[in-house]
Amino acid sequence: MQLPGLWLCLSFGGAASLGPSCLSAQFRRPGDFVLGGLFPFGKDTVNLTARSEPTLLLCERLFTDGLIWALGMTFAIEQINNSSSLLPGITLGYDLYDTCFEPLVALQPSLLFLTRKGTTGIGVLCNYTEYQPRVTAVIGPHKSDLCLVTAKLFSSFLIPQVSYGASSETLSNTELYPSFYRTVPSDKNLVEAVVLLLNHFGWNWVATVGSDDEYGRGAQALFLSMAGTNNICIAFEGLIPTDLAEPSAKKQLEDTVRVINSTEVNVVVLFSYSLPAQALLEHSIRMGLGKKVWVGTEAWMLSDVSASTPNIQSIGTVLGFVMRTGTVPGFQEYVAELFSSVEQEGFCRRSRELSGLASAEAPDARCQHCDHVTLGDIWPMLGVTSVQPVQVAVYGVAHALHRALGCTSKGCPKTPIRSWQLLHFMNTLPFEVNGQSFRFDQSHGTNPGYKLIFWAWRNGTLTNLPVGDYDQSLDVRKAQIEFHTADKKEPTSECFRRCQPGQFRRIKGFNLCCYDCTDCSENTFWSSTDSTSCSPCPRHQWAPARSTRCHDRSERFLFWDEPLGLALVTLMALTAALSCVTALLFLKHLRTPLAQLSGGSRGLLALLCLLLLSLSCCLYVGRPSAALCRLQQLSYALCLNGCFSALVPKALEIALVTEFPGRAPGLRRWASGGRAWLLVAASLLTQASLCLCHLRLGPDFLVADYESLPREVLLACGTQSWLAFALLHGYNSCLAFACFLCTFMVQTPPRRYNVARGVTFATLICFVVWIFFLAVFATLRTVLRAVTLICTVLATALGILASYFVPKCCIMVFRPDLNTRDYCQNPGEEEPQEVNRQ
Repeated sequence: MQLPGLWLCLSFGGAASLGPSCLSAQFRRPGDFVLGGLFPFGKDTVNLTARSEPTLLLCERLFTDGLIWALGMTFAIEQINNSSSLLPGITLGYDLYDTCFEPLVALQPSLLFLTRKGTTGIGVLCNYTEYQPRVTAVIGPHKSDLCLVTAKLFSSFLIPQVSYGASSETLSNTELYPSFYRTVPSDKNLVEAVVLLLNHFGWNWVATVGSDDEYGRGAQALFLSMAGTNNICIAFEGLIPTDLAEPSAKKQLEDTVRVINSTEVNVVVLFSYSLPAQALLEHSIRMGLGKKVWVGTEAWMLSDVSASTPNIQSIGTVLGFVMRTGTVPGFQEYVAELFSSVEQEGFCRRSRELSGLASAEAPDARCQHCDHVTLGDIWPMLGVTSVQPVQVAVYGVAHALHRALGCTSKGCPKTPIRSWQLLHFMNTLPFEVNGQSFRFDQSHGTNPGYKLIFWAWRNGTLTNLPVGDYDQSLDVRKAQIEFHTADKKEPTSECFRRCQPGQFRRIKGFNLCCYDCTDCSENTFWSSTDSTSCSPCPRHQWAPARSTRCHDRSERFLFWDEPLGLALVTLMALTAALSCVTALLFLKHLRTPLAQLSGGSRGLLALLCLLLLSLSCCLYVGRPSAALCRLQQLSYALCLNGCFSALVPKALEIALVTEFPGRAPGLRRWASGGRAWLLVAASLLTQASLCLCHLRLGPDFLVADYESLPREVLLACGTQSWLAFALLHGYNSCLAFACFLCTFMVQTPPRRYNVARGVTFATLICFVVWIFFLAVFATLRTVLRAVTLICTVLATALGILASYFVPKCCIMVFRPDLNTRDYCQNPGEEEPQEVNRQ
């Protein structure tokens, strides 16, 4: 918080008093320990003839504030001198000077305070430990600009300086300003309160304006830094001139109002003193800015000048923070008694004598125009101007003196105390003023908190209505605030709406602070409020659209208990049962001509392989593993090879009889009888060798597929080497193709069983199944891949059973009369017999 700057009025209501008083003689008193005071009594260079009436009121108000603060210091010192417990036996003196709000003017008394006690010179020493300046401590000045200048001087000599109004955050640097203290919060606390207020009402699209001085620039810089981290977007930031007499001041103010209007914001945050703030508000009214919510500070909100601006009610709603201060008991009575006394000649004579004794060699500190002030001039301001910070500053120094001197209830030893000795006690120990406890924090400041003030108009009269409090947290009584909107509710001022959980900010336009809210897509999640994008979930997790967290993926494979798995297992069982029934029938009729024509015992081997092939479907159901993945292709290839190996001798026998009848008797014995088992064994050994090559080149492996399914991880067997895959299944394809070539052109005589047709259709069905299998197997990446493999296995087994074995079983069971040697002969066997008969 920072209070307004002060200007001296050269003429005002008090000039009409009966005669000059001796009030100015009250600003210097001798004592055992002297406190210096820097107060803004006025500025003698003000040209009132060039100013309007509101400016004249400003001069009077601000001059009165400075006088009241100075009187607050004298009142606090008189209280301490009259106290029997704080500094008994010790008298505090004071020496008050005018700063005129000019750094150069403030430097003159500051340098005087640094002079050695009893002289007018500043000693140049290597060690200032025993150096005793003219004053023990300094109270003031009020403005941050002046404190930044004077604090460097007093910190060099480690003289305690306690300001009652400087709020710049720069002064919180205790390394640069080790002896600077203040009894007001820093601007950082104020800005934190403003940011909380904006967030409370959801205002995230605001303009900010500051006066072009230390207070305005510093507070605005703090606000900009905090706004960025609290989701508040700045539509416009600007500075307004403090010297309104400059030629460019009017244009700068108009440009500021014009830009604010173009941003279409409904909230303006104003850090300024009363004079620049009044000028901005006047231009806003004149240029028809429209009603806004103005968030202000004590620096201009408590000013009568701002409130008395013509048509000020048309600016909208005014909210702001002022420091929470208490009353000073007895101060108004003290001021009333003092003004009554300064008109008495005897009192004035004694006051001038004491003032002269204080420092005969010091320059005149007399306030030239204070002697024309009457009690009626300052009485209305006694209840408005906060005197407590001045009183706390004086008491803080007094309590440090109390501890440094080692005072007791009986008295204080009159031992010399150096100024730097007070710093330790001011840094560490709390003190009380009027029953309220105070303590300087680590940045040498106090933070009594703030009140939220609302400009409430009642019948044209302004009332500063408290509607909230801030002390580490903000409490707002919204029901007491009547906004300028039609429904008296808070207006909206936002460039964006608050994104809901599961949404991220998508920046729109050229302003990086404006954005739309977009839902997070699947498998992404919203990580924080400030996210400009959604974060992808880890591979092992998933998330639905607009999610705030990721979920672990469930494993997906062909379950035993799911409907599709149950259906396939049932079909597998039926196929295996069919293979068993067929094998039993063949075993029962093994000696019959039809069974012998079909291969005899080799047919049983083929049926056993088909049974095992059907049962191998169990390898595809349930959770796959690396071992199961290796067995799947091997079992299919070996079982199918056993079946084809049993059919190959019969296919070769048919081809020899039909295509090579002359050589058939010699070669046929290698494809029939016991020697045919050599072909079967050789074929199985060849397939077993290829299985070993498959295991060495690249067996199938377990794959965790996170891409195919959105919410699950697909566990499937992947093909590591397509070359190994081709070698493994290529041999069976060659066997099937050889069987097909040996049988598809065979012509069977009438009334003969066509055994070649069964082999042809069996191999043809396998070819069709494999074509579909390869097309689907190479591209499918879902749980249906296992289904495809099972269907391929079962289709192959059922195709061979249906085309080769089932028709023979039907003859064995339903047409036993056809199961004769005449009907069951190899194609081409009849012609050699007829030739022999001739």
